Formats: sequence, structure tokens, C-alpha cells
Amino acid sequence: MLSTKFLLKKIVQIILHLLFWFAVLMFYTYFFGFDSKDFNYVLSFSLFLMPITIATTYVFIYKLIPEFLFTKRYFKFGFYTFCALIISSYLIILSVFYGLVYLSNFQYSNMAPISRSLLFVATAVYLVVLLASGYKLLKLNLKHAQETSNLENKILEAQLKLKEQELNYLKMQIHPHFLFNTLNTMYGFALKKANETPEMILKLSNLLDYLLYKVDKPFVLLTDETNHIKDYIELEKMRFNNSLNIEFNMKNISKNTKIAPMLLLPFIENSFKHGTLKNGILNIISNLDCQEGQIHFYIENTYTNDEKLKTGIGLTNIKKRLDLLYKNKYNLKIDNENSIFKVNLLLNTT
Repeated sequence: MLSTKFLLKKIVQIILHLLFWFAVLMFYTYFFGFDSKDFNYVLSFSLFLMPITIATTYVFIYKLIPEFLFTKRYFKFGFYTFCALIISSYLIILSVFYGLVYLSNFQYSNMAPISRSLLFVATAVYLVVLLASGYKLLKLNLKHAQETSNLENKILEAQLKLKEQELNYLKMQIHPHFLFNTLNTMYGFALKKANETPEMILKLSNLLDYLLYKVDKPFVLLTDETNHIKDYIELEKMRFNNSLNIEFNMKNISKNTKIAPMLLLPFIENSFKHGTLKNGILNIISNLDCQEGQIHFYIENTYTNDEKLKTGIGLTNIKKRLDLLYKNKYNLKIDNENSIFKVNLLLNTT
């Protein structure tokens, strides 16, 4: 099958070349026949020029241009071009003598007017060479551009696959971490046979539904993400009981705004995991505001300065996910001053 296609391609290529050279012959006949009535002379002179034109053209389009000019070997291209011009010029001079000696019997007046001029004959030959070379150069440039485009597409596809794999790996780290903390809380309630245990199971069920069916999407509605956060906060409220003071304020939450799933929860989770009680109370304040294509998320919690700052798996991964999903479209600032741990995230969603 492949050999048949190759053969057909070659046959078509040969036919196109033959048509082109036939057109050149017609051009020569018309050009050199100007102001001349001797058609036999003009045709014979044109036929004599054809091998010179064909040889010179093929040397340029199949040797000099692809091997030297296109590969930027300019010195060799210049040298071999000079040699080709010298040889072709000599052959063009012979064509003029051919017209004078063999076609006109040394009668200068019998020559076709234009064929008498070496300049006009050379112009006709090199015009064909120039046109064919220009077409060849354009074809090579288009082919090179296509190959470059294909290579860039392959590189982009490979990069996207790597990013997708890295994101999946980061999500796999976030999910077990979150579930481990939640199940630990539920285990403690089960040991105490607390009445809140069934409600905790229901909240966890909602969270698992979110993790299993929505978190694999590249983006989810911000309202879904906030509902997920609320369920998590409710679970933590049950665990902390009266030792927790938390505020989660939302403003201008659009129903159409989308965000990467599990992007904000690690900050909330980190405030519970690494926050410390102050006067027997863990204080957490979080604000979420959306306006003009931007999401502003802020959270702070009480923290002990003498304890070494711990970012945890969730917070470390969230920075990597931000770089992958929102590169140059976010601003993250983390401060730990005056026993308060603060996170400020500004995210462009447009």
C-alpha cells in the first residue's frame, strides 16, 4: 500500500515537472519569437536552451538551496552558486553561438532579434531559475514551519500530560490527608458514643461524594467548593465543641464563578491542624470575597510563635497546584506575626 502511494506521488511529481518545463518552452518560444517570423529557428533555439535551464534550475533547487542556503552554510552556498553561474553563463554563450552558427549559417541578420543579445538570453534563463528557486525556498520554509509547529504541539501535549499527572499526584496526597483527620475525629466520637456521630457520618458522606465525583474535574463552581468547606467546618465544630471560635464570612459569591476543586480547603484544614488554643479557645477567622473576576480569600488563626512553622502536606501541595493551574494569575502571602498565622490569596479567574 505504501509503495503504491509512493509510486503515485512520484508519477504526479513527474507530470507536474513536465508541465512546468513545457510551459517554460512555450515562454521561450514566445519570448525569442518576438519580432521574428522564423518559427523553426525560434523553436530550435528554445529547445537548445532547455537543457541548460533545466540543469541550472535543478542544481539550485535540489542541491544548493536545501543543502547550503537552508542550512545556513552561506559561504559554501555563495561559492557553489558562483561556480554554477560561471558554467551556466558559458553554456548560454554557446547557445548564442549555436543560433549564429548552426541556425543562421553565420548570418547575423538571420538570427531572431532577441536571441542576438547575450543579456536577454541570460535574463530569460535566470528568470526561470529564480522563479523555481523562490518556489522551492517557500516550500522548504512552509515545511519547516509545519515541522516546528508539530514539534511544539508534541512538546505541549507532553507538558500537559506531565502537569495532569502531577496534579493527580497532588490530589492523591490531599485526599488521604483530609480523610485521615476526619476519620480520627469520628473515631473519637464513636468511642464516646456521642449523639453527634450520625450527623458526622452524614457530613462525611457529603464530603466523600464531593471527592469522588467532583474533585477530578479541572474546575468546579465556587458555590460547590464553599459548601464543601462548610461541611468540613461543621465536622471540626463537633470535634472542638466549646474550644473553637470560627467565622467563615462570604461576600459577593457568584453562582457562575469557577475554581479548581480542593483549592481553599487545605488552608482551612491547616488552620485547625496547626492552630493553637489561646485562653482555651482556637480562634479562626476566614473571609471569601468575589468581585470583578477575582477571588480574595483570607484566613487567620491563633498560633504559638515559639513553635516551628509547619506548612503540612496540604499547604505545600496547594502552592504547587497554584503554580500549575494559576501561574502568573495569583498572589499568595503567608505571615506569622504576633501569635497570628495569616494567609492572603488573591486569585484571578478570568
